[in-house]
Amino acid sequence: MTTLWDTLKNKAKTLHELAREFPNKTYRELEKYRDADRNEEAQRIYIQQENEELKEDQLTESQRKQAELEPIEGEEQDNPELFEWKERYEKEHKLRQEAETETILVKGIGMNSPEMKAANKKIEELEKEIDRIKKENKELYHRTDKPIDPKATLQKARESGL
Repeated sequence: MTTLWDTLKNKAKTLHELAREFPNKTYRELEKYRDADRNEEAQRIYIQQENEELKEDQLTESQRKQAELEPIEGEEQDNPELFEWKERYEKEHKLRQEAETETILVKGIGMNSPEMKAANKKIEELEKEIDRIKKENKELYHRTDKPIDPKATLQKARESGL
């Protein structure tokens, strides 16, 4: 069995047709359902129109941003401010590229310079010296780590003439 709401959604009918289809409903109830259906349809149309307007606004906004980023040839003479920004951007871009190139060159030259080679050699010598000192330190520790035997110490003292 179809409900009144389904009937209203499928096809807009007059009150007389609705009354024939739903004889147990009062005219007042039928008017409420019909008005609710009209309000729902009006709301749906309103939302649909708003969505279309938003799409148009977004499209024009994106087109506007695209025009700012990539001006059409010949448009630069019409808009001196745009031309000025374009010149500034190109100048800044060129300066950044030059600075990056210089940085790379300085790093490359610095690693191969005689001063850097001498410093690396000195670092290697110091590392070898540290390793030698650590080894000696371990040997001294093991020599003193042994427990002292009092009898052996006394015997050595007698032999030496004490």
